[in-house]
Amino acid sequence: MSTIASTSASGTPALQARSVRKSFVSGRLQSTVLHDLTLDVHTGELTLISGPSGCGKSTLLAILSGLQPADGGDVRALGHELSGMSTRALESFRLQHTGFVFQGFNLFPALTALEQVELPLSYMGLAKEVVRKRAVESLEEVGLGPRMRLLPAELSGGEKQRVAIARALAKEPELLFADEPTSALDAANGQIVIDILHRIARAHGTTVLCVSHDPRLVHHADRVLAMEDGRILSDHVPPAAAFPLQGESQPPTRSGY
Repeated sequence: MSTIASTSASGTPALQARSVRKSFVSGRLQSTVLHDLTLDVHTGELTLISGPSGCGKSTLLAILSGLQPADGGDVRALGHELSGMSTRALESFRLQHTGFVFQGFNLFPALTALEQVELPLSYMGLAKEVVRKRAVESLEEVGLGPRMRLLPAELSGGEKQRVAIARALAKEPELLFADEPTSALDAANGQIVIDILHRIARAHGTTVLCVSHDPRLVHHADRVLAMEDGRILSDHVPPAAAFPLQGESQPPTRSGY
């Protein structure tokens, strides 16, 4: 196990933010998006950040994942201070330890589902047979085994999002970030995606941080952070998470809470 993974498994929160601030400037106007925000995200949990459009939740996700720097405060991911990393180190960290799922799927039109999933694995220095094995297993896990040779144009919206999830899952990330993963989908496909994200956290012990205003996600989350105007208004455990279904393992105990 890597040093980073060992740090996360030791009981330290997978993600930590302390007094994080972020503002954007447009002309002479400065708009503060995050106000001295502090939170911990715990290992192996599905944490949902909910709130209206423009409340800062996607900006928070970008900062916690290292895609965007904060203006102030500290962010630690898997025990590493992100602000202390160079651009190259951050890119390496994201490649080796994180997966991303976005609203827009971000698939390449000319690549099959299998090739989409294999692509990031090829940059991780893995042997070809390992790349193929991981890609096939991940597509089968999201229910796309029979359709892995199809191009994006031959897939439905829900299937495209499942390819995107398989692409992230195949990397075996400690951290999985999902930004509005169901907003472009109908109810049935949205529910499938929610179930998959929930299962990834449970079965793989992956820390899943999801930004969404989809109310269906609430009952599948271990924890819900409600945001408004760049601040966290509430932090609670939904009833469905507090009392797991029969046969489902209890989420990891939180330290410090």
